Amino acid sequence: AMLFPVVVCVLLGSGLGFDLGQSTRCVAIPPQLAVCQDVGYSEMRLPNYLGHRSLGCHPQAQAFLCSLIAPVCLDTFIQPCHSLCLAVRDSCAPVLACWGQLWPDALDCDRFPDHEEMCLTPASKQVEHIIKVFPQPGCQDCPAMEEHSSHKTVLDALCQNDFAVKVLVSQRRLEPEFTVEGRVEFVHQGPLLPFNTHSLLQQWLLLHPHCAPGLARPSRTQLHLLVGVVQPDGMLVLSRVFPWHKRDAELTTAVRKWKHHKC
Repeated sequence: AMLFPVVVCVLLGSGLGFDLGQSTRCVAIPPQLAVCQDVGYSEMRLPNYLGHRSLGCHPQAQAFLCSLIAPVCLDTFIQPCHSLCLAVRDSCAPVLACWGQLWPDALDCDRFPDHEEMCLTPASKQVEHIIKVFPQPGCQDCPAMEEHSSHKTVLDALCQNDFAVKVLVSQRRLEPEFTVEGRVEFVHQGPLLPFNTHSLLQQWLLLHPHCAPGLARPSRTQLHLLVGVVQPDGMLVLSRVFPWHKRDAELTTAVRKWKHHKC
């Protein structure tokens, strides 16, 4: 799950008022702090840097937050660098906006050191560039749900958009989150990348919980054709959703004709 917004909601009510000179102790990172279980160390300091407890929006979001809420147990606190904070903020602030939250004052990047000798640094510039060119989901209105469309309507939608993917969406009973099940099948790949499209669509579902209920009912799975664009800034936008019901001849015909269709 994308936990960044949840963790930051906790931070909204806290400050970075902890005195780094006060006495601390080392304890095992508790199982309840699951977000910090796989960060390369097993013991944390208490109190932590915040004085108390999605992360899919940036590859180093987990490391950034865990350096604050479960700091590695060394002789001195290892804070995130100013540059790391900026990199995570630029990627994750739009995610928080989807949840109606601003980047919190508790994570003001000016609080963190500029020098990178004794702080947690960001990935190399080459890696950051690669990350930025990947499509990313952002806030948008819910896409139009297209029930019982003709194959011509579907073909027109494929022509007007950058990509089309066939996905199975499910919701487990009594759980709020929706999941992309199994592999993603490309009808029109466009700018999407095969190795990250599944996680990309999963992130979209987590960012838009108000849109997801139309995609599946509790304890049920539903097949869909998702159609959308990737904007010049790399933001993925779903524009139309075609539920793919059993024996839907129109969608089947559209996908078959698409292979030789001229827009």
